[in-house]
Amino acid sequence: MKVEPLHPDVVMFVGDEYESVATAFFDGDDALLVDALAGEEDARQLREVLCGQLGKNVRAVVSTHRMSDHMAGLTLFPQALSIAQRHHRHTFLSQNRRVDAYYREPKLVFDGALSLRWGRHELHLLHNPGKTLDHVSVDAPVADLVCVGDNIVGRIVYLSKADPAQLRGAIDRIKQLGRGTVIGGHMGRFPAAVLDQALHYLDRLRETVVRIRSQAPPALTERRIRAIAIEDCVAAGVEPTPFEREWHGHNLDVVVGQSVFALDAALAAREARA
Repeated sequence: MKVEPLHPDVVMFVGDEYESVATAFFDGDDALLVDALAGEEDARQLREVLCGQLGKNVRAVVSTHRMSDHMAGLTLFPQALSIAQRHHRHTFLSQNRRVDAYYREPKLVFDGALSLRWGRHELHLLHNPGKTLDHVSVDAPVADLVCVGDNIVGRIVYLSKADPAQLRGAIDRIKQLGRGTVIGGHMGRFPAAVLDQALHYLDRLRETVVRIRSQAPPALTERRIRAIAIEDCVAAGVEPTPFEREWHGHNLDVVVGQSVFALDAALAAREARA
């Protein structure tokens, strides 16, 4: 597991499983976690570093969204105040790889926004539905960073069961915060330019799929979609990582299996006939 101090009172953890991310904010000996990693071994290492090596007590855990690959550590801190957005059960029940053993009922549920004073930080929890209905952005102005969960996946996005238009809106709202560092739900931290890079990927993938659905014979549509290269979608200067390549492949499966962008293609065809 990667452990990276971002400030004297902020530490980021990137686990081995799914490169899932957790971020700890310190208030003296007390810690608040944003997300809790994907696997049990990663979660145990997180607890060992935070509690064993650093001597912190985890008092609160905020979920950017309630999918199992961000919840493995919840059960390791039973006394911590668990915080989630009101639509958390919808997200947990609708995911592809649910792990019921990781589920823990949140003790504090909110709707639109919630602010917490934690040490020198005023943490703003902002409901920002995109990848899921319960997505939360955790804005930390003093640290000039924002934790955004899975509204980005590195320099790309992941589309499974998401409305691409809603996802685009979520990223635009994150941009409006103007933070210099963006912490994703996977891979780690990025400069603010990652948001435009994720939007570029989303827009290019949409344009390519709509063109294929509009022009290719039905018998060839699936084959041509599955042949879309990530290099044709990422922003200039972006060299895709193995993790991003893997999830681009998952996106192509999702586009085919869930008919993503089919409505966009139908609307474009209707407009062309008008």
